[in-house]
Amino acid sequence: QVQLVESGGGLVQPGGSLRLSCVGSGRMFSMYNMGWYRQVPGKQRELVAEILSGGRTNYGDSVKGRFTISRDNAKNTVDLQMNSLKPEDTAVYQCNAFWTLSRNYWGQGTQVTVSS
Repeated sequence: QVQLVESGGGLVQPGGSLRLSCVGSGRMFSMYNMGWYRQVPGKQRELVAEILSGGRTNYGDSVKGRFTISRDNAKNTVDLQMNSLKPEDTAVYQCNAFWTLSRNYWGQGTQVTVSS
């Protein structure tokens, strides 16, 4: 069992930056593929960024060049640095840990609002 807790959300002006952090409990954190997803009401949840257990990263098209995902397996953390934020980045951001279908965990989410 893995429990995930996100932090770092908030209100930021367009063009600003935020850093989200997710800390996981449980063993074998390094074996999990870690990801950040986001969702707005009425829309499907979408992948923002993921970092695989081996370190490879993937990004959603809308955030490429602006967001950076990183992980620290010694601290059981995965961070999302978000720069050049846009109003359309407003969403609830959730951390995900995936290893197998039966080992797929979600955090509660943190709200990010980009508005002037």
